[in-house]
Amino acid sequence: MTSMRAAKAFRDAVEDRDLDRMVAQLAPDAVLHSPVTFKPFEGRDAIALLLSALLEVFEDFTYIDEMDGEGVASLLFRARIGDRKIEGIDIIRAGQDGLIDDFTVMVRPMSGVQALAEAVGARLLK
Repeated sequence: MTSMRAAKAFRDAVEDRDLDRMVAQLAPDAVLHSPVTFKPFEGRDAIALLLSALLEVFEDFTYIDEMDGEGVASLLFRARIGDRKIEGIDIIRAGQDGLIDDFTVMVRPMSGVQALAEAVGARLLK
């Protein structure tokens, strides 16, 4: 249940486009597994930079469903990057403190993943 509470708090922050609240849901040593990089983003500050870029890149972002499992929660979403429509899932695990400590993002289709990599990569390299 801890993971679903954390996922709902994160979802609310995303839907409000509130970066500070999004980041506040992350444990200081959180890890985010990206759909486009092998090496994960490690630590709240690194993930905050990524989330900031995603807020700029994603258009028409909306969560469409959620799933609650034992120790894990998932948020399904749809968005657009330019003319590319994507679907994805945020897989969230929270620690006993209620903060997200492990976050995996999966995105489809491949053309959407490529558009995501190009758009976010350009912003992270600034």
